[in-house]
Amino acid sequence: MARREIVSSSNEELILVDEQDREIGCKSKSDCHIGNGILHRAFSIFIFNTNNEVLIQKRSSEKLLWPSCWSNACCSHPRYGEPMKTAVVRRLVQELGFNCPLIFLYKFQYHAQYGDVGAEHEFCWVYYGLFGGKVDANSKEVADWRFLGISELEAALAKQPQQFTPWFKMEWANIRSNHLGTILRPPTG
Repeated sequence: MARREIVSSSNEELILVDEQDREIGCKSKSDCHIGNGILHRAFSIFIFNTNNEVLIQKRSSEKLLWPSCWSNACCSHPRYGEPMKTAVVRRLVQELGFNCPLIFLYKFQYHAQYGDVGAEHEFCWVYYGLFGGKVDANSKEVADWRFLGISELEAALAKQPQQFTPWFKMEWANIRSNHLGTILRPPTG
C-alpha cells in the first residue's frame, strides 16, 4: 500500500529572505504563495542513479501550484528555525521514502506566476544526490515518478515544456550547462 501521509500544512511558517538570501522574518506557507508571492527560502533536490538517469516526479493533483506537472525529485521549504541540512533530509524521506548524501550545487532567485492562483517567489538552494535503491513515494505529494536518461529528459522538455514546473526547467538548464560533468559517473563495464 502506498504511503499517503500529510507532510506539510498551509499554516507552517516559512523563512522570509531579502535579495541577498538573508533571513528577515517568517510567514505562513499560504501567505508566501498567494498573489505575486513573498520572497522566501526554498530548496530543490535532483537525484541521479548509477545509470546516470535523473529522477523526476509528477506532482500530486492536490498541489495548489503546478498540480500534476513533472518536476525534479523533490522540492520544498525549510521551516522557520530549521537548518537547511535538516530540511532537505526531512523532505526527501517524507516525499520519496529514502535518504542519501546530498551535495549543494548553487542557489538562485526566481519568480513564477501560476495564473490567478498564486506564485512561487523563492531563493532556492539546489542540491543533488546519487541513489540506486528503492523509492517509496508518498502519494499525497507524488502522483508518479520515474528515472529518465538525459536524452529522454531533454526530448520530453523540448516536446512538452508546459508539462514541467518552471523552476525545474530553470534548474535543469543550469545543471546541464554548469554541473552535469561533475555529477555523472563514467559508464561501467
